[in-house]
Amino acid sequence: MTKADLVNLIAEKAKLQHKQAEVVVNMVFDMMSDSLKKDDRIEIRGFGSFVNRSYGSYKGRNPKTGDMVEVPSKRVPFFKVGKELKEKVDASK
Repeated sequence: MTKADLVNLIAEKAKLQHKQAEVVVNMVFDMMSDSLKKDDRIEIRGFGSFVNRSYGSYKGRNPKTGDMVEVPSKRVPFFKVGKELKEKVDASK
């Protein structure tokens, strides 16, 4: 499912105009991004949770030239699936 598919589905189910549904979807994604930027944890019961994982800097190798390069530390969003969603997906086999 793409973002456009999600907007269309919300517009249809909530009987909203396409533009209104698009605003809702964008607002939710923006709020989630802002929370992760602030290092907050996002938990949606029955669906899952988003947290940032921190990785320290390390020395890597450029695959093209073989030169050693310093890879800076970074934070990467990580999704952990919730129990209910896991069971729903597994039950659909």
